[in-house]
Amino acid sequence: MENIININIKNGIDLHFIKTNKFKTNLLSVFLTTPLKNETVTKNALIPAILRRGTQEMQTQEEISIALEEMYGASFDCGVDKIGDNQVLKFYLETINNSYLPQEEDNLKNAINILLEVVFNPLLIENKFNNEYVESEKNNLKQVIEGRKDSKATYALEQCIQAMYENEPYALYKYGRVEDLENINSENLYNQYKNLIKNCKIDIFISGQIDENIKTNIINNEYIKELQERNPEYIVNNKESRKKQQKQEQEKTESMDIAQGKLILGLDILNEQDNDKYIALVYNAILGGTPTSKLFQNVREKNSLAYTASSSYIRQKANIFIKCGIEINNYEKAVKIIKEQIEDMKNGNFTQENINQAKTNIIATIKFIPDEQDTELMYYFSQELSGYQMNYEEYIEKVNYVTKENVIDLANKIQINTIYFLKN
Repeated sequence: MENIININIKNGIDLHFIKTNKFKTNLLSVFLTTPLKNETVTKNALIPAILRRGTQEMQTQEEISIALEEMYGASFDCGVDKIGDNQVLKFYLETINNSYLPQEEDNLKNAINILLEVVFNPLLIENKFNNEYVESEKNNLKQVIEGRKDSKATYALEQCIQAMYENEPYALYKYGRVEDLENINSENLYNQYKNLIKNCKIDIFISGQIDENIKTNIINNEYIKELQERNPEYIVNNKESRKKQQKQEQEKTESMDIAQGKLILGLDILNEQDNDKYIALVYNAILGGTPTSKLFQNVREKNSLAYTASSSYIRQKANIFIKCGIEINNYEKAVKIIKEQIEDMKNGNFTQENINQAKTNIIATIKFIPDEQDTELMYYFSQELSGYQMNYEEYIEKVNYVTKENVIDLANKIQINTIYFLKN
């Protein structure tokens, strides 16, 4: 691929350079990828919050902030994500490129050292995490988990996913469960951190104007040298991991004090093949991915049944989710019309113009990827997890190859798994 260089440092530890002159900043990131598991999901969600509180060299957040400020206002952030059946711990540091500094300094080298220090050299007290930090962050995480109900649309989607994937890893919330927090302490959380660092897939990304010396700097970094080779534990988001079995359609309802009902339909793509993911992008755009889509036009505009009506495609799990905000008493009508749109797609009741418009929107999105540093970085990281790399031109070419017959064929592989309704 033209603008990315991939270097294997050790088995399970990879370095990725994204060379670009578009930005005045360098963006650095470390991703720790591990399978979603009941017994570790909550501990893993806590770890980034603990690591950002202090290191052996910079023992408080204030000291870390001072070090960042001395690098011309560099910024640091971290968090946790769910990508397919993986939980990903993410750490970012953004700093101004060396060529824009008022004097000759190696800002990038300093940034790398700080980021790796935060991730791989945490503050320890008596060979465990700082107990004060752990208890504080447990309270913060509890608020995050309990606060997910504040966004009713996001909560409804999470509940639909949980119903679809009951007793499977993907059902787990990326931040874990409140009931796990009571049994987490500074000692067992540090043990989980050590286990994670020993076994997870580690990816280090650097985007920006990159000097060749940086490769040597990272490989020779003391924390990287200490890392062991591993057969990394993570789920490759490939065709095998996306396989679906035919299931009977189920309905789930939940009551909450809300003014507007949240309707989610979770769709499965059965027997998905490698090229189906490009066809699914076009299918989704026609069904509900744009303001000219069938859902928007028929559910919202023509029948005034929904305040919002859209769909999104989750490639890693071969799912499409239809999302509507509706009046509570419009439930039956809305479901009926949504099902009609799904049948229309199976019967080919859409035009070549619909396909062309869908492709135009998708291709515009692809072309926008390199214009946002973090978006481009995540584009390449998601490819790393899929085990398949593709540049933008190839991606666009795959989308352009999609025909109406392809979309109809895919539409007939789609079934409704779950209809979830959050009502008053």
